[in-house]
Amino acid sequence: MSLKGINAYKKGNLKQEIAQADPHKLTLMLMQGALDRMAFAKGCIERREFEAKAEHLSRAGAIVMNLRDTLDLSIQSEISDNLFALYDYILQRLVDANVQNNLKIMDEVISLMLPIKTAWAEIPEAAKQQAYETRRQKEQAAV
Repeated sequence: MSLKGINAYKKGNLKQEIAQADPHKLTLMLMQGALDRMAFAKGCIERREFEAKAEHLSRAGAIVMNLRDTLDLSIQSEISDNLFALYDYILQRLVDANVQNNLKIMDEVISLMLPIKTAWAEIPEAAKQQAYETRRQKEQAAV
């Protein structure tokens, strides 16, 4: 099978996975995507492939920005405020890594993002369902 065929299969599979995913799963997929792009960028820095590095860092930054901008800050919780600040910091460090071609910065941002993703993956099903129900109630109350 050609590489083009494999990539087409992966894209189709990803589209199907996204279409079937709940908000929790979508967030988890975004976090994994950001980590993947960061790892690819780190490899590009090591190989001195600067154009590809910039592309991967741009995509990682866009994902982190999306994660940051979709936080519900109206809840006024310490968790959402801290995540917003952390995502903001990660975005700045991605810019720094891009400018400086710095592997240590890449290690830092990966080490910051990985525990968030791990914790997100460990959220119990009951807590997810409770969050979905609370959100539905808020949306119905707003109508």
